[in-house]
Amino acid sequence: MIILDNAVLSDDLKEKHFVCDLNKCKGACCVEGDLGAPLEEEELPLIEGVLEAVKPYLSKEGLEVIEKEGSYILDEEGDYSTTTINGRECAFAIYDENKILKCAIDQAYRDKKISWQKPISCHLYPIRITKYDHYDALNYDRWDICAPACNLGEELKVPVYKFLKEPLVRKYGSEWYEKLEEEIEGKE
Repeated sequence: MIILDNAVLSDDLKEKHFVCDLNKCKGACCVEGDLGAPLEEEELPLIEGVLEAVKPYLSKEGLEVIEKEGSYILDEEGDYSTTTINGRECAFAIYDENKILKCAIDQAYRDKKISWQKPISCHLYPIRITKYDHYDALNYDRWDICAPACNLGEELKVPVYKFLKEPLVRKYGSEWYEKLEEEIEGKE
């Protein structure tokens, strides 16, 4: 376990390897599971703020469900997540020309239509954050649909925390990430 400021990180983040292999998994994390993408409460106004700019990117089904149900839901456990299409894929999931699921919000960001990239839970995956009163617990979420990413990560020898440098910096800042590298690499 690594304790860094207000975060407690599982050792899996330094010991396990991971590199997304979208050509093999086809973005299955956007469609599998019980709910849409987890959202932090402070992301709710952000998702609403980008919605008009993102609408042209959405699938017909995604647009319909968002117009009917809204862009996010509050589940029975009191957590927010993006709306889904028929309880399956995230309403913001879109297929590219190779039939790979991607994020409409992220595509609008890459096209410089908006300044918010996408929900941090999506950007950080396979790290899942559990918030407690005084700290965040960062854990590696093992899921069989990510087997190709685990295999590629192992082949390339890229630990989870290095693969997710950009979203970790986005969430906690570059100073925090530098301390994380020092903590991990100083002990190896």
